[in-house]
Amino acid sequence: MPISLRSFLPDDAAELGAWFPTPEALTQWSGPGLSFPLDAAQLAEMRASTLDVPPARWMFTGVVDGDLAGHAQVALDWDNGVGRLSRVAINPRFRGQGLAQPFLERIIEQFFADVRFERLELNVYTFNTAAIRTYLKLGFIEEGVRRSSARVGDIRWDTALYGMLRSAFAAMRPLQNGSPT
Repeated sequence: MPISLRSFLPDDAAELGAWFPTPEALTQWSGPGLSFPLDAAQLAEMRASTLDVPPARWMFTGVVDGDLAGHAQVALDWDNGVGRLSRVAINPRFRGQGLAQPFLERIIEQFFADVRFERLELNVYTFNTAAIRTYLKLGFIEEGVRRSSARVGDIRWDTALYGMLRSAFAAMRPLQNGSPT
């Protein structure tokens, strides 16, 4: 089932908010910076940062047969040519169908299509093994772990940092398309 990529629209907010039924689920997706429940106002604030010149972030929506299937964001550091892939989620109705990898491949391709960017990085909680498997398949390299970096209720979570350089993306790209270099 193919997944297409488009920009996040205000009408996506209500459905996206429903994907995170607990404070822990929201924190796993967003980090500790948002308040539960995720609402249209918080998403509107994020979306406003996509309208800056240059934008502070890009927000993407994955669509399958007209249905909202995925969401991801890239925070943009234009001065240093670095992006931070974040807030990646697949709609619970579409999980387990292999959509995360092709969705993220399209985002990574779009990111590196802008020659001003040299590095794409991400943070992921170390217990999120499904996401980590996907990031490794995409070519991200683990660069370290920030131990006890987030407090969620009475628990502390460790955060791993992964990165991908333009050169690694370019070297992997022919392999992802099925043809050797």
